[in-house]
Amino acid sequence: MTSVKVSLSSIDKVKAFVNDISGFPADFDLVAGRYVIDAKSIMGIFSLDISKPIDLNIYADENMDEIMTALKPYLVEE
Repeated sequence: MTSVKVSLSSIDKVKAFVNDISGFPADFDLVAGRYVIDAKSIMGIFSLDISKPIDLNIYADENMDEIMTALKPYLVEE
């Protein structure tokens, strides 16, 4: 599992994010406090507070380079 922080601060960014990760067979979870939701679910994402960065857990054994490239516009520098 790989964890990164992402910023999904607008509706357009959420839509683009879900479209970008839906092409990968890996599982993605967004974690905000005690809530864990499927990152491929637009409705689930809108149940979170998207005004702050959110932890993204990536469960992938392959394609990590491609996944990280796709996530680049959403990543938050720590």
